[in-house]
Amino acid sequence: MSDSAELDAMAAPLARVAAFPAMPATASEAVSSLTAEPDDTALMLRYRNGDLRAFELLYSRHKGPLYRYLQRLCRHQEVANDLFQEVWGKVIASRERYEVKAQFNTFLFRIAHNCAVDYFRRADRQQIGRMDDVADMQEELSGSANEQPDERVAQIQVQASFRQALAQLPPEQRDAFLLFEETGLSLEEIGKVTGVAMETAKSRLRYALGKLRGALDAHRPHRLEQGSQS
Repeated sequence: MSDSAELDAMAAPLARVAAFPAMPATASEAVSSLTAEPDDTALMLRYRNGDLRAFELLYSRHKGPLYRYLQRLCRHQEVANDLFQEVWGKVIASRERYEVKAQFNTFLFRIAHNCAVDYFRRADRQQIGRMDDVADMQEELSGSANEQPDERVAQIQVQASFRQALAQLPPEQRDAFLLFEETGLSLEEIGKVTGVAMETAKSRLRYALGKLRGALDAHRPHRLEQGSQS
């Protein structure tokens, strides 16, 4: 099994718990997704040459993953909003100097990563910020009305454990996990975004996935049964 396939398999049990609501798509975005569109690199080159519609398409494609990455990295909506605007501002400012050295996704999230690092450095914070308790509770309590109360409580507990484990990851491991989950970047591209070798990115992601899976394993019934039999 390849490194990428192995990490995909490790991440699979985390997908549902780690899911974060996407920004709502407009009707025009839904229609455009059904039609053939130029790739990101072509759009950025068109934007460099003054095509504003090309930028609108790039923004439409990437705003959701970018915002989710920043919000989950910062755990503070106001900071995420500010960084979101800063990232797109840098994309706009760099358009005339843009060269095709990597896919647009790598270029965009490299800017986002650097903006986040600069923010935490300015704030003299090495750890991710506090959770927005009110927003988290609203999200956790917004489940289906058909769910049984005990099932909903169990789901909330699992989500809370996952979020706590994510918040407790070292910043480098958390960043690698969020890039892996939100962007679809390869290990090599995650390394480029974060400025490290691919093996370092792989190691960070492996440790992050192991810790997050450990947090979820604590809620599995067979673990509880084994504990009661010992």
